[in-house]
Amino acid sequence: MAADTVVLFGTQAPGPDRGISIAHFDTDTGALTTPQLLTAAQSPVYFVIDHDGKHLYTCNSIAKTQDQPGGGVSAYSIDPKTAHLTLMNQKNTGGAGPAYVSLDRTGHYCLVANYGGGNISVFAIEPDGSLGNRTAFDQHTGSSVNPDRQKAPHAHSIRMDPSNRFALVADLGLDRVFIYRFNFQDGSLAPNDPPFVAVKPGSGPRHIAFHPNGKLIYVSEEMGNAVAAFAWDSDKGVMTELQTISSLPEDYKGSDTCAEIAVRPDGKFLYVSNRGSDTVGVFAIDDSGHLTPVQQIPTQGKVPRNFELDPSGKWMILTNQMGDTTVVYRVDEASGRLKQVGDPIPIKNPFCPRFFELHPD
Repeated sequence: MAADTVVLFGTQAPGPDRGISIAHFDTDTGALTTPQLLTAAQSPVYFVIDHDGKHLYTCNSIAKTQDQPGGGVSAYSIDPKTAHLTLMNQKNTGGAGPAYVSLDRTGHYCLVANYGGGNISVFAIEPDGSLGNRTAFDQHTGSSVNPDRQKAPHAHSIRMDPSNRFALVADLGLDRVFIYRFNFQDGSLAPNDPPFVAVKPGSGPRHIAFHPNGKLIYVSEEMGNAVAAFAWDSDKGVMTELQTISSLPEDYKGSDTCAEIAVRPDGKFLYVSNRGSDTVGVFAIDDSGHLTPVQQIPTQGKVPRNFELDPSGKWMILTNQMGDTTVVYRVDEASGRLKQVGDPIPIKNPFCPRFFELHPD
């Protein structure tokens, strides 16, 4: 088995034996070993690895950080030979329930979306990779139409656009995707003009995926179980809706909330997970950016929360949060369709998976 690629997994499960786990992945066959605990950590639900593969940044979905109300964001150094993680430092995110962390395109800033707090924070990254001072913070206000889930803002994700000039925030509670102008010199944010794009009331935008051409944006709408496609003007920071299409199997009638979304590296196909039907929807992307359904494949487990495509676009690793399993899929290059490889592999309450290539020398 090839041992140069591993997959790291986050979790929200409590306990001293929970944190970030590791499994070896064979890039030829798709075989994945049973994940083992790598580093104990407090609810590292979502994390990102920097472009150099030297540091990992995770948000910690906890009630208090540094004896103050609010979740945490943590910086780790990564041993390139073993993927062993060493905690460098942790910061309070300034809001409850951080659900998403990302980096700007230069790797100099760490961005966090606080779902429970309905706000966002940006932190400078020091030369050694540790987290520095907070450079930006913005509190969303308001509500939307669903009395159970949209009484307050819920910032669910934050991502930089490919030009590194704009930060986009999907707020499930307000049915808006906020657009901020980003100053990479000091890490500050300012509302764009226009400051947001509104989506269908009650749809609940969750995650954002950019097309590699830099001209298209796709948003998973958690409560509406749909994918919204937008044209993206990277000069003005303007999103123009092109299409909204159901993320679900055509004959499915039960309850569902869609979750993760990603575009294949070559820009030809889009993938979205559905929690309820417990499927992954596959869509072809045409030259105009519009989507056409290709496949709905079962995830062999409950609540498929997150997944990741490997850099080649040939493999997908998916986590069944409530099914306590992870699943490997082979991605067909021509059709974009997924084919399950092997049986689901046990792992307790898995969230975010990330590929990492080891460098033994």
